[in-house]
Amino acid sequence: MLAMLPFGAAAGLAAQTNAPALPDTPITLTLVARGLDHPWSLQFLPDGRMLVSERPGRLRIIRADGGMSDPVTGLPEVAGGGQGGLLDVLLARDFAESGLIYFSYAEPRGDGTNATAVARARLTLTAAGGNLGPVSVIFRQQPAIASAAHFGSRLVWGRDGTLFITLGERYSMRDSAQDLATDLGKVVRITPDGGIPPDNPFVGQPGKQGEIWSYGHRNSQGAAVDPATGALWMTEHGAMGGDELNIIRPGGNYGWPLVTYGTDYDGTAIGIGTAAPGLEEPLYYWNPSIATSGLAFYEGDLFPAWRGHVLVGGLAGQTLQRLDIGNGTVRGVEVVLNRARAGVVTGGGSMRVRDVRVAPDGSVMVLTDEADGRLIRITPQ
Repeated sequence: MLAMLPFGAAAGLAAQTNAPALPDTPITLTLVARGLDHPWSLQFLPDGRMLVSERPGRLRIIRADGGMSDPVTGLPEVAGGGQGGLLDVLLARDFAESGLIYFSYAEPRGDGTNATAVARARLTLTAAGGNLGPVSVIFRQQPAIASAAHFGSRLVWGRDGTLFITLGERYSMRDSAQDLATDLGKVVRITPDGGIPPDNPFVGQPGKQGEIWSYGHRNSQGAAVDPATGALWMTEHGAMGGDELNIIRPGGNYGWPLVTYGTDYDGTAIGIGTAAPGLEEPLYYWNPSIATSGLAFYEGDLFPAWRGHVLVGGLAGQTLQRLDIGNGTVRGVEVVLNRARAGVVTGGGSMRVRDVRVAPDGSVMVLTDEADGRLIRITPQ
C-alpha cells in the first residue's frame, strides 16, 4: 500500500482552520480562452495543446493561443443537469504511446436513475479536434439513484499506477457514506482496466465492496497525489461550513455524516459533533465554506517560493488559495485570486474556480465554472 503521512485523528491531531494570511504574490493574469460551457477539468497534451471537459457533455482541444476546436466526437450520453454531466478527464500514463484517456461522468441508467461512471477510450487528434473510440466503461458507482447532486468526481493516478476515483454520496443518501456495501461517499481504487487491486483495505471482507479505499466522504471535487509521499489528498465540500482538506489513509473513515465542522442548510446540527474517536480529522477546514473544488501541488519553476504548497479552488468563494504546509500544519494561506483581483481578465464577472492545474512550464492554469467559462493563466509579474 502507499505510504501515508501521520496526519489526522490516528495521530491525535486536531483539525486546523483560519491560518494566518500570507502576503500577496505579484502575478500576471492572462485570459487564454473563454466561451467554455461550464468547464470541469483540464489536461495538458504532449503537443502543447490542452484537453478541457465541459459539463454538458463535450470535450474541447484548446491551443496555447486560445483557439478552440470543435467538440471531440464519440462521447457517451451523459445525465446533464444540476451537478451532473461530463466531469473529470485524465490522460493515461502512457498517453503518448496509447492515446488513451479516462473520464468520469454522470451516467444515465435507463430507469430515471443515474450515477458516476468512469470510462476510457482512445483519443485520435485531428485538425478540427478529435474523436474517441471505442469507449469502454471500467467502473460504475452502485447504487444508482434519481438525483442531480453530489457525483464527485476526480480521477487521480496513484504512484503505483492504480486509479483513484472520488465519489459523492448523492446528497439525499448521505447516511450511505458509512455503508461499506455501497460506493456512495467513498474513494475507490481500481486498476487501469477496472479490476480491484488485491491490497485494497476491504478486499475479501463480507458485505464490503473491495474497490473501496476510504469512506465517510460527502462530495469531493478536488484530489491530487502528493509528489513527495505518494499520499492522496482531497478537498471535500461541507454543508454550511466544514469544507475539508484531507489526507487519505487506506481504510480510513472520514466521518460524514457522523461528524462535521459545518451545519445543515436549515441551521441544525449534523451528526454527533465535530470529531469522534476512530474518525479521521481533516488537516484543515474552511468555515464559512468556499465550496472547495480543484486541488494541485505546486512543483514548478516559475514560483520557487510556492514549491510543495497546495493550490485549492473555491466555487462559491470565487477564489484560488495557496496553502503553505509544513510539519503537518498549514502555516499560512494566500488568496491568489478572488473576484476583485481577477477583474482584469473577467471584467468583474464570476470567478468560480472549478479546476486548477500546474502547466509543464510552471504556470498555473485555472478554469472558471460558468456558461461563459474562462481559462486563465497565472505567471509571475
